[in-house]
Amino acid sequence: MELAPWREPLARALHRNRSLKYSRYFQLATVRSDGRPANRTVVFRGFVNHTNQLKIITDSRSQKVQQITKNSSGEACWYFPKTREQFRFLGELTLITATSSDPILSPERQHTWQDLSDNARSQFFWPSPGQSRVDGSEFTPPEVWTVEPPAEFCLLLLEPEHIDHLELRGEPQNRSLYWREANNNWLTQAVNP
Repeated sequence: MELAPWREPLARALHRNRSLKYSRYFQLATVRSDGRPANRTVVFRGFVNHTNQLKIITDSRSQKVQQITKNSSGEACWYFPKTREQFRFLGELTLITATSSDPILSPERQHTWQDLSDNARSQFFWPSPGQSRVDGSEFTPPEVWTVEPPAEFCLLLLEPEHIDHLELRGEPQNRSLYWREANNNWLTQAVNP
């Protein structure tokens, strides 16, 4: 698969903002069962090899997973403060769980687990998210890390279909739209900011 034309400006923004740890965080919005939006901050974990799919991790017990199961549409908004750029990604979300059988994506889930820090892994051994707080001892990480990810660990993929890139520097500012056609070709158009 050919990489989309928006990958180059995104790679440049990531590189130029790399000194800011939080530049790998972006906001992901999903749709609740009542049709209202749900927004949260997530961490960019890279791309699935040879694709344009953004990788995110999540807990199978989270509300996010319940929302995605009912409506797979999502939108991400990513702001880079050093370069003053915003990327908005509209697309479809795919959840890769412990029971997924996709021959490419199931191993990707495994690789993503192995690439995580121990701190990131530990949250999947905590009590269920959103439940009443329990004793602090329930948050003790395991003594030995498993090679296999726990059932709670999910890989979430965002497959962008439409990207809105706004560069806030300059007079006038620059804005580009990218969208994927049905044949997987990408089109680009410069528009007014």
